[in-house]
Amino acid sequence: MTRVLVVDDDAQILRALRINLAARGYQVLTAVDGASALRAAADGHPDVVVLDLGLPDMEGTDVIAGLRGWTQVPIVVLSARTDSNEKVDALDAGADDYVTKPFGMAELLARLRAAVRRSAVAQVDGEPVVKTATFTVDLAAKKVVRDDAEVHLTPTEWGILEQLVRNQGKLVGQRQLLQEVWGPAYGKETNYLRVYLAQLRRKLEPDPSRPQHLITEPGMGYRFEP
Repeated sequence: MTRVLVVDDDAQILRALRINLAARGYQVLTAVDGASALRAAADGHPDVVVLDLGLPDMEGTDVIAGLRGWTQVPIVVLSARTDSNEKVDALDAGADDYVTKPFGMAELLARLRAAVRRSAVAQVDGEPVVKTATFTVDLAAKKVVRDDAEVHLTPTEWGILEQLVRNQGKLVGQRQLLQEVWGPAYGKETNYLRVYLAQLRRKLEPDPSRPQHLITEPGMGYRFEP
């Protein structure tokens, strides 16, 4: 049973999500503020977190940062804030997806399934280690090392990088990349790719404005060059 932690100070939304998720087989944990959310995550070890940004005791981005200090659990932000800068801030802090209120339950459930699916990647022995002049990608250990230090990647960032590395030298189309990482219902959300590729370049490229390894083919897709 998938365990989901829902964090929201709106009692009506919290109740609606608890009922709907439980009816679909999820085990639901709830929290009404940031401090209780961090405690619930530490005690309950959820498989995915649904997080409102406007909490009474702290910013949602601080909760994301607190979680990312010790766990890679997928985090789906659920917020009424529509400003693109706030979305980018949440993604930069370590969120994996962003759903805007008001929302459809079917869409939220699809996002949850995709987030859990991306994080549940089996460890496979014998996968190659791909080296560039700047960083090393270990496909078996699911990690990236740069300057002798492991680089923290969110599950979504890893999903994108893994797809590109496994197809090194080849163009991976936008639609293909979206469907591989987010799921078959996606294909037009190219803005997701722009945000996440920018994040990856900031973490991995020597000069993010002139990438050497994570290359954009305008209007078509992306390519990884070792």
